Amino acid sequence: MSRIKKYFLDQAMLRAKIDEYLAQNFYTAGYSGVHIIQSGLGTRIHIYAERPALIIGRKGATIRRLQGVFQKVFGLENVQVTVSQPDNTELDARIQAFRVARSLEMGYHFRRVAMATLRRIIEAGAIGAEIVISGKLTNERAKFEKLQMGKVIKTGDIVDQYVDKAVAHAKLPQGIYGVRIIIVKQQASMPHIYEKGEDEIKNVVQSLKEQVEEIKSTEGQEKLEEMIEEIKEEEVEEGGEIQAQNE
Repeated sequence: MSRIKKYFLDQAMLRAKIDEYLAQNFYTAGYSGVHIIQSGLGTRIHIYAERPALIIGRKGATIRRLQGVFQKVFGLENVQVTVSQPDNTELDARIQAFRVARSLEMGYHFRRVAMATLRRIIEAGAIGAEIVISGKLTNERAKFEKLQMGKVIKTGDIVDQYVDKAVAHAKLPQGIYGVRIIIVKQQASMPHIYEKGEDEIKNVVQSLKEQVEEIKSTEGQEKLEEMIEEIKEEEVEEGGEIQAQNE
């Protein structure tokens, strides 16, 4: 394995380990994600969470402890940690999954929690959302229940760009409940193929005509001259061959 491949694999593995560590330890803070920037001066780690105060701690005690963990456990140097809230927490699948899991642990009914979460997501601007809760929901036999609202897209290139997914787990006396959330953002509803109006078509046709005329006036003349020179060279070569044969 080349050094370049190994470098990027190590960076991806480091980010995955830090992300898993933060998700396990700041589950109640509504952890959303982490952004890591490494440079010659050190490492900057930016954490996104629903409640940044729980990660910062009283007088910054928790964040200082985090800096020590990043340096000793993960081997990072000169770590600087910053914490902020995402732009729209209602459209963040991870925050919503953790919120549902916390509500289940507090004893709320799973269907009531799921429907309230779906309404908040749709009101925030999403075109669709789906929540799947699995576990011993009503009796001792495990099952799952799927609740959906709006349009949910699960295939195609749109999924990679505009669909956010997350999984969380809630620990209850009956056992562990699984929560999976899919949020389809508003950008996915924008048409990717549309018909142009008459004015747009006329502008396109006019620009194409101008390009064709420009090519004819410049490159066309040059190509014609090149072809004439090639024909002359071929005639000269053929004439020389005929003279050589006669001699």
